Amino acid sequence: MEVAEKIVYPDEITGFSAKEQRFEPYSWYREMRRSHPVYFDPKQKVWNVFLYRDVERVLSDYQLFSSKNDRRLSSFPVIGEEEKSLTSMDPPLHSKRRGLVAKAFTPKSLKTWEPRIAAVAQYCLDQIREQDTIDLAYDLAIPLPVTVIAELLGVPASDWKQFKLWSDAIITPGSRDTYDESVKARAQALKEMADYLRPIIREKRSRPTDDIISDLTIAELEGERLSDEEIIHFGIGLLFAGNETTTRLISNAFYCFLVDQPSVYPLLRSELSLVPKAVEEVLRYRSPAQFMMRRVAQETNVFGAEMKEGESVIAWIGSANRDEGHFVQAEQFDLNRPNNQQHLSFGKGTHFCLGAPLARMEASIGLTEFMKRYSGLTLPEHWSLSENLGQTGYLFKFPVRVER
Repeated sequence: MEVAEKIVYPDEITGFSAKEQRFEPYSWYREMRRSHPVYFDPKQKVWNVFLYRDVERVLSDYQLFSSKNDRRLSSFPVIGEEEKSLTSMDPPLHSKRRGLVAKAFTPKSLKTWEPRIAAVAQYCLDQIREQDTIDLAYDLAIPLPVTVIAELLGVPASDWKQFKLWSDAIITPGSRDTYDESVKARAQALKEMADYLRPIIREKRSRPTDDIISDLTIAELEGERLSDEEIIHFGIGLLFAGNETTTRLISNAFYCFLVDQPSVYPLLRSELSLVPKAVEEVLRYRSPAQFMMRRVAQETNVFGAEMKEGESVIAWIGSANRDEGHFVQAEQFDLNRPNNQQHLSFGKGTHFCLGAPLARMEASIGLTEFMKRYSGLTLPEHWSLSENLGQTGYLFKFPVRVER
């Protein structure tokens, strides 16, 4: 068998060439679930699974489907040394390393952050209180999570615009034609982030405060302290992952309320206690992350096809979340769906997203604070989806008219 390339380009599997297709991939998912639920792409030599039960198995069974992979997705950033990345480890090492930062992200620990998250959301909204047209992405969805994760880490929240520029460079999509260019942009952003964090870490070693970076400077792993470079690696990963997912979640929520199911906004505003439930349905209906990749750890035919050890498999999360076999009327946005928390948007098993409780809390609080102030919102006349999408297929601009 011919050796597969190290880089996997998802757009070459989907055939998507337009950013609108990346934002609305659901008809393609539906066709793949119906006709090719387990599909081997011969060009890139990678397996693809689309059904809920299969995606769940790939994400949770690390003995069959390992996170250690010498191939990677073109859109997936490598932060620091790949073999030291939490996303590239399996237990037991993964469990030990994850434990260093996991305590900060438990719901009990994050409970103390609720007032601060609300204050950040209120501050963001205060900046635009005189405006009748606001940008939901730039004015709320972007600054809220990046400010919160910066404060949680212990870095200056006032630098959020620079953090966002770095994050954008890290997630620049790489097609076959532009991949080398995107790699250079990522490398430069990662270097600048490392240079930014290095003096902060040195300061916190001598004067620790109540934040994650300070905790990491005093944490021990099997009797050894983490080096500055290892802490930089963790810090960049958290700074990146801690804001991108939530930014997309909040923007997607507003899109659901404006376009997918406009009747939901007034209902939520009249009963704010339903907002967390709405966040779960947004996560299911428009997952911030559409896919993840794993390596076949041992030969298996668990999905009915012969998968060989060392082959790669993409688990299409966005498809699993719309699988009619698991979610009744899955193509409908249903606030009252009883099992919407079973979505796979945060992964499954040992690699379940560390920041999931924080993302849920930020989105719920941000949406609640917004709804307290505005009785309604509408899209401007001649609004165009394509004009508001970045190349990654996510909303990076979102102007709306608001009513008080």
